[in-house]
Amino acid sequence: MSEPASISSGIAERYATAIFGISKESKSLAKLETNLNDLAQALDESADLSALINSPVVTRDEQGAVMAAIGKKMKLVPEMQNGLGLMAEKRRLFVLPQLVAQLRAMIAEDKGEVSAEVTSAKALTKVQADKLAKTLKARVGKDVKINATVDESLIGGLVVKVGSKMIDTSIRSKLNSLQNSMKEVG
Repeated sequence: MSEPASISSGIAERYATAIFGISKESKSLAKLETNLNDLAQALDESADLSALINSPVVTRDEQGAVMAAIGKKMKLVPEMQNGLGLMAEKRRLFVLPQLVAQLRAMIAEDKGEVSAEVTSAKALTKVQADKLAKTLKARVGKDVKINATVDESLIGGLVVKVGSKMIDTSIRSKLNSLQNSMKEVG
């Protein structure tokens, strides 16, 4: 991991630990989880928000005011609102995407769940997702929450990442493997 990335994840982890601990004490983890989904969606969809959290030109006060307005509009739990306010005050909003990921992981661990990143050539149906979750649960031993994405370049099959393990059954990887084998022979 590069040094700036490890610094960012360390900063995010400290804020996530504090927000998670306070939310758990106040029994607002379920609401926090919903807030995280909304916040992640806002980060993905809003170029302005991404620019704001990464801009060195925007002042601390302006960032704090914007984050307070966003927190109020999105009805974020007080722990999250206060955390975002403190992050703005300390010029740490650039780690917001890592913070969301850290908090999601902490909540999942608290619930006894593990998250699986699944990439498929076509969108998974509900039945397929449920069957995959059941199969992964049998293999991992915990409830599995599937985060599905679509990548048509896979041609077919799946790429599944659970923790540090990756299972790649995509046709693209099989074709690449075959191509490499043919290069070795010829």
